[in-house]
Amino acid sequence: MKTPFPLAALPAAALLAAAAPAPTIAPVLTAPDARDVHSHARPLEARVTHVSLDLTADFDGRVLRGTATLDVTGPGRQIVLDDNRLVIASISDGAGKPLRYTVGAGDAAHGAALTIDRGAATKIRIAYATPQGPNAALQWLDPAQTAGKKYPYLFSQGEAILNRSWIPTQDSPGIRQTWDARINVPRPLTAVMSGVAVGKPVCAKDRCTFAYRMDKPVAPYLIALAAGDIAFKATGPRTGIWTEPAVLAKTAWEFGELEKFVAAAESLYGPYRWGRYDVLVLPPSFPFGGMENPTLTFATPTAIAGDRSLVSLIAHELAHSWSGNLVTNATWDDFWLNEGFTSYFENRIMEKLYGPRRAAMEADLAWSDMEAAVKGAGGPTSPDTQLHLNLAANRDPDDGMTQIAYDKGATFLRTIESVVGRARWDAYLRSYFDRHAFQPQTSAGFLADLRKNLLKPGEAERIGIDQWVYKPGIPANAVHVRSDAFPAIDAAARAYAAGGPVGAVPGDVTTQEYVRFITQLPRQMPADRLAALDQRFHWSETGNAEIRFVWLSLTLANRYPPAQASAEQFLTAQGRRKFVAPLFDQLWGQGDWGRALATRIYARARPGYHAVTATTVDKILGWKAGSGAQ
Repeated sequence: MKTPFPLAALPAAALLAAAAPAPTIAPVLTAPDARDVHSHARPLEARVTHVSLDLTADFDGRVLRGTATLDVTGPGRQIVLDDNRLVIASISDGAGKPLRYTVGAGDAAHGAALTIDRGAATKIRIAYATPQGPNAALQWLDPAQTAGKKYPYLFSQGEAILNRSWIPTQDSPGIRQTWDARINVPRPLTAVMSGVAVGKPVCAKDRCTFAYRMDKPVAPYLIALAAGDIAFKATGPRTGIWTEPAVLAKTAWEFGELEKFVAAAESLYGPYRWGRYDVLVLPPSFPFGGMENPTLTFATPTAIAGDRSLVSLIAHELAHSWSGNLVTNATWDDFWLNEGFTSYFENRIMEKLYGPRRAAMEADLAWSDMEAAVKGAGGPTSPDTQLHLNLAANRDPDDGMTQIAYDKGATFLRTIESVVGRARWDAYLRSYFDRHAFQPQTSAGFLADLRKNLLKPGEAERIGIDQWVYKPGIPANAVHVRSDAFPAIDAAARAYAAGGPVGAVPGDVTTQEYVRFITQLPRQMPADRLAALDQRFHWSETGNAEIRFVWLSLTLANRYPPAQASAEQFLTAQGRRKFVAPLFDQLWGQGDWGRALATRIYARARPGYHAVTATTVDKILGWKAGSGAQ
């Protein structure tokens, strides 16, 4: 199989635009609110600045093995890394001298502290392998779980603290690191990573080695790897699609406007600093809608609707190239600095490309998601509805990855815009990304920056910036963008719920309008009324995942007979946590009927889920691997 390498012909200067500063201790990391309780690292004593990986992928054994060579700096004669069940063979300094090390006690989510007596060593070489069996970050897929059905597949998912299960480093978002890697895989597989390809693959006998580098310091969760039967199609001079050959044509069409997305984002908040922007569309088990790995967004195939109606996902992941990748939350308590900024920026990209009407629909739907998230978190007084969280060390940082961070965060920024005006706000954001590029940030740091560089006297109090960040609930001055398309849709939902004819329900409208219509219907509806809608729109079989999800939420609540088969097909065909977890949670709350259905479906579905999704659903169902729900 020919392995296309679109990067090889481009000069390095074209690939790595805007050279980044060498990773050093950012002043923000000395602040008390920048201490990361979800990492064992002590970066003020000694820290990792560069990671060099040389790994071989063993698809039969389902392990990666090889070496990680770390560049380290700092006054401490010990360095503490994060380690989640890695099988360590040896640790030595740059001259090959063995170094003493200990692995402390840990837990399933956070792993353990790997403490190395480095003395004055500035290079540390760790020979290791990933653990056999389930891995928090890596998913190894059988050929049957891929589109082509011929070759195995491997991909990683690092956010939030999962990369410590395949890379021994300081796995904290504030400890930015450059990296390079050599990945050896069996022919004819292709390995891709979230960095720039270095030359062409080097092949010998039945295996090939692929090399990548990232010369910009990134948060360690952004180091990403995939390997499989993967092909490439360019969509522009600096953009393109990677995916399995069997689905490349339709995927490249769906995301064929990548170049326009990058140009739109740059026109808002400054130059794209990562060289290329490519998208890898993964097999269906990928647990997220997308992951913003630099140079190579990982994306779910559930965004392939056939009509480009779900491309806001790409706008979101691209926006992370500024918010999250360029300026990163120093700890997971400030996850909103990543996702709130990005959700706001996503909507601005959509407005620029598709107009205010489309952007308003998506913002209005996000408002409803925010209200539901507040309710799900325990109501407006729950501390989990704050933007700045106080996640205890024994909590998984995934607990803070809710729609609060996304939608309340975006609403906060939209509220600032309403007070200061769009022109001032846009100028500020562009300068903010420039001034803090390649650095971590905290909530306190952002608010101080607002006061210093944007807000005039009285504006901080008028907006209530401290309340927004440090208090629960949604402040009364929150700006609710209301779609002018939704009143008609809401009226149609009320009319149908009151017994109106199915023929009066609007047809040939946008995905966002269909989602709104379904969510506005009463949660209790007779089977014949649901069947009439299903016969007209075929929502129980639709390939549009957003519509299918809200339709299943409604029909399962009513025990609509076709919903059982539809749910089983949907939940076993993809593993996106956004869809999977709420549906299992809903079924589990529906008594014996729902629990029996959930247990039966999950027994089939779980082996195909990534650990991110399986861990979440395990908690919902009280599931113990190998024994079923308890």
